[in-house]
Parts: sequence; C-alpha cells; structure tokens
Amino acid sequence: MSSIDEIRDARIKKLELLKKRGCEAYPANSKREISLKDAVDDFENLEKGKETKWIAGRIMSIRGQGAIVFITLNDGTGTFQGLLKKDILGDEKFDFWNEVVDIGDFVEIQGTFFTTKRGEKTLEAKDWRMLSKSLRPLPEKWHGLVDVEERYRKRYVDLIMNPKVKDVFVTRSKIVEAVREFLLKDNYIEVQTPILQPIYGGGSARPFTSKLNALDIPLYMRISNELYLKRLVVGGFEKIFEFSADFRNEGIDRSHNPEFMLFEAMTAYKDYVFGMQIIEDITEYVVKKITGGTKIIYQGVELDFKKPWSRVNMRDAIKEYTGIDIEEADDKKLKLFLAEHKIELTGKYVRGNAIMVISEEFCEKKFIQPTILYDYPVETSPLAKQKESNPKYVERFEQYIYGMEVGNNYSELNDPQILEKNWKAQEEALKKGDEEAQRMDKDFINALEVGMPATCGIAISIDRLTMLLTNQNSIRDVIFFPFMKPKE
Repeated sequence: MSSIDEIRDARIKKLELLKKRGCEAYPANSKREISLKDAVDDFENLEKGKETKWIAGRIMSIRGQGAIVFITLNDGTGTFQGLLKKDILGDEKFDFWNEVVDIGDFVEIQGTFFTTKRGEKTLEAKDWRMLSKSLRPLPEKWHGLVDVEERYRKRYVDLIMNPKVKDVFVTRSKIVEAVREFLLKDNYIEVQTPILQPIYGGGSARPFTSKLNALDIPLYMRISNELYLKRLVVGGFEKIFEFSADFRNEGIDRSHNPEFMLFEAMTAYKDYVFGMQIIEDITEYVVKKITGGTKIIYQGVELDFKKPWSRVNMRDAIKEYTGIDIEEADDKKLKLFLAEHKIELTGKYVRGNAIMVISEEFCEKKFIQPTILYDYPVETSPLAKQKESNPKYVERFEQYIYGMEVGNNYSELNDPQILEKNWKAQEEALKKGDEEAQRMDKDFINALEVGMPATCGIAISIDRLTMLLTNQNSIRDVIFFPFMKPKE
C-alpha cells in the first residue's frame, strides 16, 4: 500500500469518527459571515469592535502543540490566521479538533479578532465546524514534483498550492472582459453561434467528428464560427463579435491545443485596412487595461504594443529575410530554394503554398515586436477577397508578436461564384488526401447569393494573448484543463 493510500485510509477513519459523533462532514451551507480578504481589509474595525464572526476556508497549515494550535485558512479571496486554545474552546471541542482535522480540510471558526505579539492578524476561535473533510493530502512541496505535467492533470491542486497560477486565470478573465468592453463601447453586439455543425467551415483544419443519433447524420465540432457570423451580416447585423471555443483535430505543442478560444468579429462596410487599425486599437486597449501601460516583458524581452505597429507585406518580408522576390522568382527557383533548405510541402506543389511555407520558416519568427504581415497568396486563402490591384494576392493579414501568430484576418470574400469555384478546388484537394481542405457549404453560398456587403473579419487568440500578458511560455499554462494524453 502506498503512503497516499495509508493517509487516505487514516482520513476515512476520521470521517467515520465525525459521523459517529453526529457531526456532518459535508454540510450544505456555511455560517461564514465575512471573507478572509474583507477580514484583512477591515481588521482594524473588527478588532476594535470585538465582534464575534464566523470565517471559513481550507486549512493550509497547522502549527503548535499542547493546548494551543495556530492554523492558516484560505477561502479563495485571501488567507487568514486562526488560533484555537484549549481553555477557550473547552476540552471536548479542542480534543475533537485534534482527532479529526487535517491540512486540506475546509472548516469554519467563530471568534473575535486580535493582533498577536508578532503583529499577526488573527481570529481566536470560540467554536468550529467541519465544512468538508479532505480524504487526500495536499502535496507538501508542489514545485518539487518531478512530473511537472501533474500540474496540468490536477489543476485543482495546482490552483490550491500555487497562487500565481490563479493570478494567470484571473488575468485571462480580465482580458476577455477588456475586449468585450472595447467592442460594446463601439456598439458591437455579442452573439452566439453553433458549436455543433453539419458542415465544418471557416478555416483549413481537420475536424472532430460526431453523430446526431436523433437524425442519423454526422456532425462536426466547429473549427471556426466565421461562416455563421457572416450569415448574420447577410441578415443585417453590421457589427458583431463572439468569444468562440473552437476545436481542431491537430497537433499539440506550446501554442496549440485541440480546444482553444478565439475572439472573432465581423464589421460590415469595412475592409482589411480597417481591420489592421482595430486590431491595433483593441490589443493596445487590452494591454493598457491589464498592465497600466503599453509595454510588457515577455520571456525577458520588452514588447511595446503602442500603435501604430510595424506593417510589412509578405513579398517584402520574404525578400528581406531570404533575398527572393516572389514576383520575379519562377516555380523552378522556388522549388530549388525549398530543396536547398530541405523543406517539403504537404501534398502536390502549389505556388501559393510554397510562398506561405517560406514565410513561415524564414520570416514569421523574426517578428518580435507587434507586427502586421499582410497580402497572402490567393491559393492559401479561399475565404478572403482578392486584391483588385494584384489578384495573385488576397486582402489578408495576421498579427505576430514574439514570433507567434495571434490572429488571422481579412476582407471577406462575398462573391458567391468565386467562393463556389474556390470550394470546388478544395473538395478536389480533399479527395486527394488533404485532410485540412475546406468543405463546400451550399447554404452559405445561398446566403452570399442573397447578398453580403463588403465585410472585414478579425480574430485574436485569447489563449496566446494571455500567454503574452502573463509571461507564460506554454498554452497549457493559460488553459485551465489542457488536453493531456491519458496515463493509462
């Protein structure tokens, strides 16, 4: 039997003793009258008033011996010290405490506030009650665990033992609220679109598949909410946004998780130039809201989000970092360049895909300060509008920060005939084995035939923006429950 099992067995015996004495080990309510944060903030008045109050929380430490016990409680708002004395509680309640209480238990204590000789804010207990008996021990030295992945597998313990982890997720929540606040002030409307979709669309990715038994049809977890947002633009909504949980059956690494959150918005009567401006506006607003300024330190590097950001088109970026001018280089030269650098394309050679891969390999990691990379090859972006001045490219941009893509944005293609042609090509690619090819969505084609005005779509990865603003190197540190390979 492991030591954990032995501790659990001992605690179960204490649980049985609680029940034997007629004490509820898991009562439905608490007598708590004041949070621990409020106890700290209002301590001077509480001490002067000598009022008797109930406080509650998880026991994080127990110290003392004989007739005096000090404890530290944590209720999620803060920590506070409690003192239990045998001569105050009485023999029966004090001894019973020692018999059944462990670190990790939730308890509530009633008493009066005072300051110890060491200057510690404390509540001296006159009564106590069990709120939840813990059957498993908390780790003594959580940061000393050899298997760091246990932090992700048991996030509930990670949050208990490491307050900085909780701070990350509080910041994440504030980021979402700041984005929402910016948009609501600008008269955008928040909407909700389907997660389960009969046809997955809005991006190039392999989906998770399921089945609706009631109708005996396949369903897919959305890879994007884009096509549904655009349906709403067709229906007359001008400015809309959504915080979208999306799902892609792809690889897992420091910036990718199968389930992730995007902020996406659609703005009618605008193009990608407007999109560049509002992406800068939103991001700078959020950074100021979270940090008080426009500069942060990420992985030891100072980043400045003050607008305007650097903007570079893909042709110029590739020329700067590789010496190749994609307007002048023919396919033979591009293939030779790929071969020289041992870069293989997925599937059949497509010029636009080759250009995209060169950008990914040689340019994007160089964009440390916030940078907008724009004008992508038409072959790589079936949902984006072609540039009138050069139809080999589309009006698309992505924002990069510390070499990491944080969003994909474009002037939305609203010509149903061109989109149908693009999707037919994607369907052919799917038949030839491209698992990330987009699907034909005839209902969306119908929607465009009804008519959609010029529209700009923008997106921000909430996960990656949180990584940046909390100085986390992995997406797993900003998602409460990142996907983990099962141990068994």
